[in-house]
Amino acid sequence: MSATVVLGLAWGDEGKGRVCDAMAREARYVARYSGGNNAGHTIRVGKEEFVVHLIPSGIVREGVICTIGNGVVVNPEVLAQEVEELEERGIEVKSRLKVDGRAHLILPYHIRLDGHREKVLGKAKIGTTNRGIGPAYEDKVARVGLRVQDVFDDGILRQKLKGALREKNALFTNVYGEEPFDPDELAEYLLSFQELLEPMMADTGALLRDALYRDEEVLLEGAQATLLDNDFGTYPFVTSSNPSAGGACVGAGIPPGLLGEVVGVTKAYTTRVGDGPFPTELFDETGETLRRVGHEYGATTGRPRRCGWLDLVAVGYSARLNGVTTLALTMLDVLSAVEEIQVCTGYEVDGEWTGGLPLSQTDLHHAKPVYETLPGWDVDVTGCRRREELPEEARDFVGFVEEQLGAPLRMISVGPERDQAIVERVGV
Repeated sequence: MSATVVLGLAWGDEGKGRVCDAMAREARYVARYSGGNNAGHTIRVGKEEFVVHLIPSGIVREGVICTIGNGVVVNPEVLAQEVEELEERGIEVKSRLKVDGRAHLILPYHIRLDGHREKVLGKAKIGTTNRGIGPAYEDKVARVGLRVQDVFDDGILRQKLKGALREKNALFTNVYGEEPFDPDELAEYLLSFQELLEPMMADTGALLRDALYRDEEVLLEGAQATLLDNDFGTYPFVTSSNPSAGGACVGAGIPPGLLGEVVGVTKAYTTRVGDGPFPTELFDETGETLRRVGHEYGATTGRPRRCGWLDLVAVGYSARLNGVTTLALTMLDVLSAVEEIQVCTGYEVDGEWTGGLPLSQTDLHHAKPVYETLPGWDVDVTGCRRREELPEEARDFVGFVEEQLGAPLRMISVGPERDQAIVERVGV
């Protein structure tokens, strides 16, 4: 048995939670492997809507065990709130959620530092969610971070806090003119989460590996997306982790040989939250239509998403980088609201055509999209459950995406509800 990875092919918000929820029906484990509570996955179950930020979306499937891997940064306060909210709505969480003891913690000073840095950058700001994600990953790499397991070792907890705060407090007092953090107060704050974390803490990588050796289904749930990858995304307008397929191995504790299907998720158009290059972004009435019909507002921050036409140059780059074996196309129903569809198949950079994503940051900022025009269909597709039921123009659009990306579609989302999807078992 091999693990299945579900990841985004653009700048996030592709509907990975929607796809993971559908695939979790057959999974025993659903694992989160990167990011923190800067991600948000929305799942619709009948008239109910669940939004999760740290806990994998598989938690709304009865009997599924969910894990938060070593590659995730965890804000314990957010985790506690999310557990409480889900359990109040009848979802059993505490007995089905495991958190890796190696996962690093997001602390109040990370959040404060995140906000200060964005202000200092001014017009050059990254557009972070100000959740402390970047500073927490910095401390991890700098070897001054605190991990979930440290909450259960009073001595090392206080020692690490004092070490981390030497530099942090000097920055807060001397640069930002603020009161320093008290390491003892922070220690007491973290120790208050012992009761929550104790039954959850585990070696989640070992759990997943053992499950795979028992031939149980394991689903690895990506957060953010490939074009936000710290190495391969549109740097510096990226996240601080590796949401790509390679990051799934490291962040979940699974060897590459146990990875199988890689499902790349893309919308039928493209969106982005935050700053950074976006060649196909629309600033006209069509862009507003996509935002309005698609309810394009961030699940974590509520910020309006930037909307544009499907960018097959950027998505194709991500598909090849991740070795995508199948695709999931979401929000197809939103395109029913436009009369004519543009799909980007290349860029023009300094008067020259290119079919690939420019390596140069400057070239990408200056890239002008080259479009191929496809007819719209102006038909409600939310009731379609087989590809043959789609109008001809929609079938042509779907086939065009498959051909350009070189991978078959496993799933086509035609609405937000669980059953509003065309599921095709190709390549499985």
